[in-house]
Amino acid sequence: MADRSHLKLVGFIFATVTLCVMLTTAMVVKGYADGGYTLESTSSVE
Repeated sequence: MADRSHLKLVGFIFATVTLCVMLTTAMVVKGYADGGYTLESTSSVE
C-alpha cells in the first residue's frame, strides 16, 4: 500500500496544478470580458 506521506505529496501536486489552471482560466475569461481579446478575426484572406 502507498505511504501516506507520498499520497499527501501527490495530492499537493494535483492541487497546485488545479489552482494554476483555474487562475489561468480566470485571467483569460477576464481578458475576454474586458475586451482585451476578441473572437472575431480582423484580417481577411483574399
